[in-house]
Formats: sequence, structure tokens, C-alpha cells
Amino acid sequence: MDRFRMIFQYFQSNSESVMNGICGLLALASVKMYTSFDFSCPCLPQYNMAYGLGIMFIPPIILFLCGLILNRQSLVMLEEWRRPQGHRKKDLAVIRYMCSSIMQRAMVAPVVWIIVTLLDGKCLICAFSGSVDPEKFVGFANVSTVQVQQLLAKVPCKDEELLRNSTSRKAVSRYLCCCSQALGWSILLILIIAAFLARWLRPCFNQATLLQARHWSNYIDMEQKIFEEAFCEHSRLFAHKCILHFFESMRQEIKLHSFSLPREGEQAEGEEDLLQGITDQDQVNKLLKTWYYEKPPLDVSQAHQR
Repeated sequence: MDRFRMIFQYFQSNSESVMNGICGLLALASVKMYTSFDFSCPCLPQYNMAYGLGIMFIPPIILFLCGLILNRQSLVMLEEWRRPQGHRKKDLAVIRYMCSSIMQRAMVAPVVWIIVTLLDGKCLICAFSGSVDPEKFVGFANVSTVQVQQLLAKVPCKDEELLRNSTSRKAVSRYLCCCSQALGWSILLILIIAAFLARWLRPCFNQATLLQARHWSNYIDMEQKIFEEAFCEHSRLFAHKCILHFFESMRQEIKLHSFSLPREGEQAEGEEDLLQGITDQDQVNKLLKTWYYEKPPLDVSQAHQR
């Protein structure tokens, strides 16, 4: 049990590492989903583009939203942005840093999906097979415009009888596949160069501002966790006291059934201290309201002076 508690505490204190792991798992899941997905182009002029582009961009939107939902800091960032001013000023640099960190992690899985689909080429072939210029390929010269569109729409379908052994179909398919892979590798190269420049040019900027933003973003996250833990403990003790009072009021009736109850004075001595004098519902509601609307300033010396 102590080992599980240590692991849980490690995850709580290293939320950034945990989120990096979750983003990596989402990226791997996106690759696994695409490889196990049975891509089947409709091969109809009016549906090919909608289907191909839908498979390329709708799953990344879903993965992006999943990345935002699983990232605990997204909720913390929104609460910090929307909270009243109170006794603590809001630092926009911290909110921007948190937003940037959240977006970067949430974009990993969608970008992986788009790059994998482009390198595979099926989506782009399905979406744009009807948009290529038929004059660039032999085999479409003596065919009417309507028939050309129908034949081009059937290019992604290898089992189509009309185009099964057609060299024109293979040429269009190779052309679009090459364009798709070139676009995929270009996007990957641009992202790698951008990451390289961001990492190596970061020391050229003000490191003090970056350290401050990172420190206070971690503080906001940790403060929220500790506050929730403290109130969970208070809720447990509060419920314990309320239940004991209930049974104390029913003592005479319970004695008739031969149950023995501990007296109120026999409770643990530290419970009253842990309750911090908050002993009724109105006090709890007032405390929560004060915490939300008037968060205390970040100055520990004031508590010692009091």
C-alpha cells in the first residue's frame, strides 16, 4: 500500500512528466488506430473529397479535444483566467505559458495522425483523384467529361473492373501518392526545424521571465491539488463528526439493540484541530466563496505576522 501511495504522490508532484507520457500514448494510439482502420473510399465523385478529407481531419480534432480533456492543467488555466481579481493579481504571462504548454501537448497526437495519413497517401488519393488534370495522363483522351470524372473517382478502388489493369489509374494513383508523401515529409521537416529553432534560440530570450512563468504555473497547479486534498480531509472529518452526532442523538434507541457507541470525548484528539474551527455548513460555504472570490496574496510573511 505504501508503494502505491509513493507512486501516486510521484504522479501528483510530476504532472508535467505524466502529461508528456499521456501525449505520447495518444500519439501511439493515433498510429495504431490508423493502421487498424479499414479505409474504404466510396469511389463516387460527390463523396470522395468529403470522405478523404474527413478521415484526414476529423480524427485529429477528436484527438486534440481528448488531449485537452486529459490535461488537468487546461481546467486549472481556465479557472485562473476566469477567476475574480480578489487580493491576488493575475499574471497574463503565466496564463500564456500554461496555454502554450497545453496546446503543444494536445497537438502532438493530431499532428502524428495527419503526417501518417499523408505518408500513407490513401486519403489524398481518395480526396483529390477527381481533381487531377486528365490531359496529363493517357487513356482519357477519347472519353466524355462525365465519364472522365467517374473514372477518376474510381482510381482509389483497385478492385474496380473498368480500371483493374489500367495504366492510367496506376499513373494517377502514383502521382497523388507522391504528392501526399512529399507534403507529409515537408510538414515533418518544418516541424522538426521549428522545434530545433525553438530549443536552441530559447537561451537568446529573457530566461528570468520564462523561469517566473514556469514557476508560478507549477505553483497554481500544486496549490489547486493541495487545496483539494485539504478539503477532502476536512470533508472526511466533517462527515465523521456529523455521523457521530447523529448516532449520539440516537443513543437511547440504539442501546435497546445492544450496540455500543464511542462517546464524543473518546474521539481522536486531533480532529478538532484538523477541522480548523469550521464546524457548520455556512462556515464551509463562506470559506469556499472567500477562496474563489478573494484568494490570498502570495506572501507567506503576512500569515506569520498575524
